[in-house]
Amino acid sequence: MPSKKSARLAALTVAAVCSAASTVVLTAPAHADSVRIHDIQGSTRISPYAGKQVTDVAGIVTGVRTYGSSRGFWIQDPQADDSPLTSEAIFVYTNSTPKGVAVGDAVTVSGTVQEYVPGGANTGNQSITEITKPTFTVVSSGNAVPAAKVIDAKSVPAVYSPQGDTAAGGSVNGLTLEPTKYALDYYESLEGENVQVADTRVVGATDPYSELWVTVKPWEHRNRRGGTVYGSYDSQNTGRIQIQSLGKTADFPVANVGDVLEGATSGPLDYNQFGGYTLVANRIGTLKSSGLQRETTQKQSRGELAVATYNVENLDPSDATFAEHASAIVNNLQSPDIVSLEEIQDNNGATNDGTTAADQTVQKLIDAIVAAGGPTYDWRSIDPVDKADGGEPGGNIRQVFLFNPQRVSFTDRAGGDATTAAGVTKVGGKAALTVSPGRIDPANAAFANSRKPLAGEFVFRGKTVFVIANHLNSKGGDQGLTAQFQPPARSSEVQRHAQVTALHAFVKDILDTQKNADVIALGDINDFEFSDTVKILEGDGALWSAIKSLPKSERYSYVYQGNAQTLDQILISPSIRRSCDFEYDSVHVNAEFNDQISDHDPQVLRFRP
Repeated sequence: MPSKKSARLAALTVAAVCSAASTVVLTAPAHADSVRIHDIQGSTRISPYAGKQVTDVAGIVTGVRTYGSSRGFWIQDPQADDSPLTSEAIFVYTNSTPKGVAVGDAVTVSGTVQEYVPGGANTGNQSITEITKPTFTVVSSGNAVPAAKVIDAKSVPAVYSPQGDTAAGGSVNGLTLEPTKYALDYYESLEGENVQVADTRVVGATDPYSELWVTVKPWEHRNRRGGTVYGSYDSQNTGRIQIQSLGKTADFPVANVGDVLEGATSGPLDYNQFGGYTLVANRIGTLKSSGLQRETTQKQSRGELAVATYNVENLDPSDATFAEHASAIVNNLQSPDIVSLEEIQDNNGATNDGTTAADQTVQKLIDAIVAAGGPTYDWRSIDPVDKADGGEPGGNIRQVFLFNPQRVSFTDRAGGDATTAAGVTKVGGKAALTVSPGRIDPANAAFANSRKPLAGEFVFRGKTVFVIANHLNSKGGDQGLTAQFQPPARSSEVQRHAQVTALHAFVKDILDTQKNADVIALGDINDFEFSDTVKILEGDGALWSAIKSLPKSERYSYVYQGNAQTLDQILISPSIRRSCDFEYDSVHVNAEFNDQISDHDPQVLRFRP
């Protein structure tokens, strides 16, 4: 390699300006002259040189990112030290598109070491060690890129993360890495390095941002459709890793869950706001389809009542998905007698002009169902107070009951509106709602800026069934599984717990009035079947999440970061559960597919009241 002096004279030097970023400010050595990459990376997540200048850091360029908000290039030292704790690579953040640098260039870089937190410190995300405000010199070109380190089932530990340091608020940042013991430490020890996975199964379908998820552990909580199930807070699924590409978006594989990327996929290992550790590929394996098909549930018999929940993801009249949603309801769900719809928007969608009515949205769906060969559904709902129920601004999402009047009738009791609370009374010795449809405890602070439960009274073959449609507070704001805080905080639970406390009390009022009442609480619960949210809602046996009647490998309605998990549920009262004459089906038509029309899978319950 040429001397520093001759290299500076003979090669191109490029400077870039660092944009504002969330940084971790730490004390560091008073001065850092010429250091190696592994010195900068250190043996913890935070560089001992954070906030300091470094000069002439040498490495081979392994990848160049010319898009997005984090543009720059990765360099890797081909002369590794003997420590498995220290990464040999680092990202050089140029802010704008890097000029005059290419993969295979040997470079020296000077700049400021920074710990950048994707999404900002409030996310709780881990940081990426970067060199910012760089000047760099290309010493030579056409060099061999350091060989990719193989990430596979043998190399990734079974335990996900160390316990955070309580003295540091639960952060793992200051802990010495243990890459043979913890998966997150293993990935961190490879931060920025050229890595490779091979013959990996897709566990999260390609999304609109040209991202997908694979697993390097083929049998880790695998289900029959090729996904990886998240069945407890201790089964994070260590083999999951996100795949992005440094190539053209048009060339990115369009994959469903269960497909396989055959051969090698390789490139620098990054960390981002929405996926944690991510292989940003220079080379992507060949996609082999598994032929995954959308499921169809069983048709209810004449004496069975079929009740479904379906989150249609911000549906408004301007959407192009009505025919597809109708086909799913008619063909895949077999035209349930009652359908609880979540995320029905008002008549002009996200336009924020005070409109709250959703009759046009609902009627368009009903007409599409008829066109698909289904029944002419009737419907009931309550328009929310403008901008009071959260969701997409201007959309005024709400729950809506569809019901087939040829099979079931709705008991209307006047007086229900956005602010009137439904109550429970006794009529003819049996429980009845004071208003139907009605909202449960809408003035309760637990439902501030969130959807209020919608209660309705139905009659099937002379028997009353109480149905409560829910769309609880979202998990937005929770720290991710790859957060620097371990275990990650789930701050959104606080509001959900208050919501299900109120909901449980309402169900108890029904059951205290009529012990054998048939009650169903269903919808987008926005929490797992094993969560405390569901435990509170189930309470002392007032309700039971019927998805737990399925094998553990079948309990999912949503795929997030490669984890197949349960958010949508149907909970049933003891009279339904004790009969043992019910069937439950999580109908997988959306969550596993790249061309999904909603990110949720609908759920169906069939039983004999």
